[in-house]
Amino acid sequence: MTGLPDSTLTYLDSTDVQRLCADLPVVDIAHDTLLAYARKEAGLSPEAALRWTTRSGASARSLILPAWSGDSYGCKIINASLGNHLLGRPRAAGLIVLDDRETARPVCIMEGGRISALRTAGVSIAAVRAVRDLAKITRVAFLGCGRQAEVHRELLASACPGIEELVLFDQDAARADAFAARLRAADPATAVTVVADARSAVERAQLTIAVTTTTEPYVELDWVPAGGTFVNVSLDDAAESLLLGCDHLFVDDWDLVVDDDHRLLGVLARAGRIGGPGTEAPEGGRAVDATLPTLFSGGYGRTVAEHERVVINPFGMGVQDIALAGVVYGRATAEGAGLRLAH
Repeated sequence: MTGLPDSTLTYLDSTDVQRLCADLPVVDIAHDTLLAYARKEAGLSPEAALRWTTRSGASARSLILPAWSGDSYGCKIINASLGNHLLGRPRAAGLIVLDDRETARPVCIMEGGRISALRTAGVSIAAVRAVRDLAKITRVAFLGCGRQAEVHRELLASACPGIEELVLFDQDAARADAFAARLRAADPATAVTVVADARSAVERAQLTIAVTTTTEPYVELDWVPAGGTFVNVSLDDAAESLLLGCDHLFVDDWDLVVDDDHRLLGVLARAGRIGGPGTEAPEGGRAVDATLPTLFSGGYGRTVAEHERVVINPFGMGVQDIALAGVVYGRATAEGAGLRLAH
């Protein structure tokens, strides 16, 4: 990355980032970044986490994820509080800092929430595209109706043009109703159904995208219909029966899963119930079938049949944020966009 002179850096606010991301091929960028990661042309360092309880009793955290992709180096700082919805604010917000490859000086600071949401949705859709014919997906369910659901729907609108019905569930019924109203206004031709429980949403959908804040797994294997795909974005929605019993289980990076001692898949791995890709399944358990880079590269040897259940468990990798942010910064530089700051 070639930055500005050492005395200045570029600040891109949320409006800048929104505009610069407007027509980016986010799904393809996510796909290509995972392949680059597998080729060692991108990488990441262990994240740092600061967790606390707010004065109102809500769980809060700040994550710092350093990574590099090609000539882009930097880190994402993403913060969240589970009490923000009571204040009328998004759950998560953050910044991305990009550094000059030669001097290591910061050259750009940009609003990170949009980048984080886009890369998350991009990975989800790239993974689904690798195992299903997107043109045949007509019914999609969302568990959770916050920002991640909004951005996933945004990318799905072009990726899956045949969607006929969106099924919504959120523990906050008002949030689900508000999301439904926005969806109906944006696309009156697509049916939008709000259901009273999560199982009803999962059972009627070919594709379910879980974007909640739960820490208690609850989606069982028998909820997912034959041929269903479950994208476990929020990582703790899929119950043990679903993780162990699905026909195909994919992760983005096995090492990240194993190193985590909070999410169920990591807990099962550390307990010897789930093995890594390419290993023999432990007795009474299973092995992960493949990583997403293996799947994307054509290295997965099994066919995903139309009647089989698939679980995609994308842990989330900061390398995706840096790759996408690098493209955004390149556009900003070419256009002269953003605010120049002395430093």
